[in-house]
Amino acid sequence: MQFRRSWAFALAALALSLAIAAGCGAPAADRAKVDNLVVNVIDVGQGDAILIRTPGQVTLIDSGDVPARDKLVAYIKKQGVKTIDTLIVTHPHADHIGGAVAILDNFAVKRVYDSGQVTTSSLYRQYLATVQKKNIAFALLADGKEIDIGGGTLKILNPPVPPFASEAGLNNNSIVARLVYGNFALLLAADAEQEAEAGMVKKYGSGLKSQVLKSGHHGSRTSSSPAFLKAVAPEAAVISVGANNEYHHPHPSVLKRYGDRKIKVYRTDTDGAVTIASDGKTYTITKER
Repeated sequence: MQFRRSWAFALAALALSLAIAAGCGAPAADRAKVDNLVVNVIDVGQGDAILIRTPGQVTLIDSGDVPARDKLVAYIKKQGVKTIDTLIVTHPHADHIGGAVAILDNFAVKRVYDSGQVTTSSLYRQYLATVQKKNIAFALLADGKEIDIGGGTLKILNPPVPPFASEAGLNNNSIVARLVYGNFALLLAADAEQEAEAGMVKKYGSGLKSQVLKSGHHGSRTSSSPAFLKAVAPEAAVISVGANNEYHHPHPSVLKRYGDRKIKVYRTDTDGAVTIASDGKTYTITKER
């Protein structure tokens, strides 16, 4: 994918596309070495932060909320990571971008991908300003794009082109990706709600099938629709969620849908960080606690 430079910043709408001819990644000495795929769904409370490592690259999807940023940075450093090849910001809600500046300040980030959805929040402005200040390669993602993550791929399934214009636009336009590593697949649903799920089911159908699902919108009842679960047909689901959160996530109706389909459920509020590992043939899921 080519990056190009161009910034436009206004209160009514923030849009940008910055490009740098960046290298393919940092030297191997700067990475926590892994032999195969390792995915850590990090416990950042009520938010998302997913660290993906392959033998070739390090990718981080989202960065949790502000209160968890120090914990997030410490966790990633503990894995031996110094360089993050790719940071993906699925959408500009605080619980997904709250730690972005801390990540950009503490790690050598090579490139940033964004959904193109904008807000006028100070968090969002600080994130964009830091990307610009550090001259980091920046591009937008949408349905149909594909990213090489060093031995695996992220196929982007959402947001659609043109994006949703509904009141739930930020969630429904969040970046949804299907991670493929050999014969293993993990569907990363960000905060996509039923409108986005319906669009993906209509376009991709059984092409969504994945052994593991990172649940949409923290297990909210607005996500994990029956049709979507039927298409994805996961054996396990990981819910990134805060303990005793005010939204009552995960919703009992969602847990019932998972139970009815005999989907094994993992939760960061009770299990801590959840680690998914695969050699491209089989996979394991382990809990921090």
